[in-house]
Amino acid sequence: MATIVGIITQPLPLGAVALHLLSHVSVLTKTLPFAAAFSGFGDPIPWLICLAFFFAKGFIKTGLGNRVAYQFVSLFGSSSLGLGYSLVFSEALLAPAIPSVSARAGGIFLPLVKALCVACGSNAGDGTENRLGSWLMLTCFQTSVISSAMFLTAMAANPLCATLTQNAINKTIGWVDWAKAGIVPGLVSLVLVPLILYVIYPPGMKSSPDAPKLARERLQKMGPMTSHEKIMTLTLLLTVGLWVFGGVLNIDAVTAAILGLSALLVTGVVTWKECLAEGVAWDTLTWFAALIAMAGYLNKYGLISWFSQTVVKFVGGLGLSWQLSFGILVLLYFYSHYFFASGAAHIGAMFTAFLSVATALGTPPFFGAMVLSFLSNLMGGLTHYGIGSAPVFYGANYVPLAKWWGYGFLISIVNIVIWLGLGGVWWKAIGLW
Repeated sequence: MATIVGIITQPLPLGAVALHLLSHVSVLTKTLPFAAAFSGFGDPIPWLICLAFFFAKGFIKTGLGNRVAYQFVSLFGSSSLGLGYSLVFSEALLAPAIPSVSARAGGIFLPLVKALCVACGSNAGDGTENRLGSWLMLTCFQTSVISSAMFLTAMAANPLCATLTQNAINKTIGWVDWAKAGIVPGLVSLVLVPLILYVIYPPGMKSSPDAPKLARERLQKMGPMTSHEKIMTLTLLLTVGLWVFGGVLNIDAVTAAILGLSALLVTGVVTWKECLAEGVAWDTLTWFAALIAMAGYLNKYGLISWFSQTVVKFVGGLGLSWQLSFGILVLLYFYSHYFFASGAAHIGAMFTAFLSVATALGTPPFFGAMVLSFLSNLMGGLTHYGIGSAPVFYGANYVPLAKWWGYGFLISIVNIVIWLGLGGVWWKAIGLW
């Protein structure tokens, strides 16, 4: 509990909070021996996400991420709706390779979106926000949580869900498992959410002829693909290919990521000094490992089973089917995110307990884990602080706070209907339940 409070309030950086409380658990209270308290550092999942941050560095450093986005805008950005979709799908295309939604938003897409808004005469603070910027900022933010939900490596906390699932039900969520389950509801959400926002919060400008022109100018300025961009592209294809077919080749996801990073280091696309300087990656590794160790021993020492039994007695006493019981649980899990400023904190505090309760009430365990994992991303769209991309886009000052929260709640309903409705049918078809 102290760790979760520390992650939310951040009296120290997240990694420092985790180390401080691990030392209390292992050294001062003698609850865990040192090896047990720090066992999370031997788990492959924190290392996978750390390595993926280094890939993100290569994407941003080489300019490949910007090139992909500019290419989409130059082809489809002549109308405001087309411009929105070009940004949405280019962001989704980069999502599997850039595990930090805040890095995607802040490092690649926010600067691009701002430049496009200014080029189209929509500026923050001068009364022209609704010309284009308000709709575009809100659309890019709301779809960033959807693309984060679609891939295991698209958001920093997703591998935490996978690890907690392994600890709770002894089932592994692989990269392909996640992508296969998330692709259909994810694509439908990516299509419908911008369109719904276009209807209920429309931009004043319906066409954006300057956007493709600006994108072409930027592409021309960038020139042809550099050798580092080509190496980055080939390395990405190799790594994702190993993630997809690794089970057949007996190569796990972390080994694939290490091979990809090795290629980037040998060719000089990314240097080891740059990896060492990537503070967010090492910080994430530290607090991820701490949460994994603590969650594992909470489960081992019986707290989760006690909590599950308590809630099962209450919800089970209502006499509902497992589907309705699970529906109640996921809504409680989803909308309690108003009280969290971190997806990882929310997952660490509630994921295992809610999965255990759902399983005890008859929900198929793997199905329950996948649904909670997807919702752990989608709930980030509720507020201006709930996920890494939220403060980045909200801070651009194009959308008032009341509208941000209001449309966030409305889109949350849309996403829940799509993911639990259409998604439920898709998951039935692929045998998740």
